[in-house]
Amino acid sequence: MMEMGSVDAVAKLRDDFLRVLRSRRSDEVPLSVELAKPVKDPLYQEMPRPTFSEAMESCPKEQIENFKELLKEENLYLTTETGEQGRLPVLILKMEKEGMEQRRPTIVFLHSTNKCKEWLRPLLEAYASRGYISVAIDSRYHGERASSLTTYKDALVKSWRDANTMPFIFDTAWDLIKLADYLSQRDDVDPSRIGITGESLGGMHAWFGAAIDDRYSVVVPIIGVQGFRWAIDNNKWQARVDSIKSVFEAARLDLGKEEIDKEVVEKVWDRIASGLASNFDSPCTVPVIAPRPLLILNGAEDPRCPLGGLEIPLSRTRMEFEAANCPEKFKFIAQPGIGHQMTPQMVKEASDWFDRFLKA
Repeated sequence: MMEMGSVDAVAKLRDDFLRVLRSRRSDEVPLSVELAKPVKDPLYQEMPRPTFSEAMESCPKEQIENFKELLKEENLYLTTETGEQGRLPVLILKMEKEGMEQRRPTIVFLHSTNKCKEWLRPLLEAYASRGYISVAIDSRYHGERASSLTTYKDALVKSWRDANTMPFIFDTAWDLIKLADYLSQRDDVDPSRIGITGESLGGMHAWFGAAIDDRYSVVVPIIGVQGFRWAIDNNKWQARVDSIKSVFEAARLDLGKEEIDKEVVEKVWDRIASGLASNFDSPCTVPVIAPRPLLILNGAEDPRCPLGGLEIPLSRTRMEFEAANCPEKFKFIAQPGIGHQMTPQMVKEASDWFDRFLKA
């Protein structure tokens, strides 16, 4: 493990991670923007189709009489590389109101597995009502980047067998670098005040996006931060594996195993997200977010993000914030009695954190 306090060590980790991200890219191209239309019938890769989220509907919002008339929506595509998956769908909501500052704080919201950017609309609208620019994207093989109910599962299995893409976390981390490029160039975005948050898979995306790109200045991963190596070593990998089981079943068959075991799990992580359970695991990548304000929200009973796997990353992260003389900028909350679920309490904590550190 590297000495986290070293600027050179942090730079090396980011260089190594960027090298891994680039190792499975199609040809890089200049960033370009294409206007798009609102999605009328979003694709969700789960049945039954989700219809309501109490947590997202609970997000604090300003009561504005003519809010719908003041709300401005933008739909666009960013080109992040060549190929079909290099077309990044983006949804932006903001309020157009007299007296609002020209450059505003902006927050990127990231959805969970099998959902899409449109699922996040209640959050986007709530934050837009409070003066933020709200941004959501479809992660790789989701939403507009999917064509069927099995697109994401199929991509994971193909990644295991062909090792030419990284659909689990890493490809979307690349997109988040390109998204930061775009947002930093906009006339209405304050480039020093871009926050990032997400739920579950989106929480992992927020964690890794912030680790690789410090333009994300306030960070709130929700039910996403975990210890991948710890889970393997302590036989606590089952719940995480079950969330994307098809790729592990494919690996089990290909490796001639009767059941999924820790060897299968380790080989899959090494193949589809190289370094996820080693050099880029949470003990290495969460601390590099310091000294930017970081709030980690988990459920105390979450089997996918077990608390035992967070002891080392949390300890190292606290040390980094203390060394930077800003311990108040780091907070970890494990909500008692909650499993793998984003709750209204978590949504409120995230909202307060952004208001405290991004609006100032």
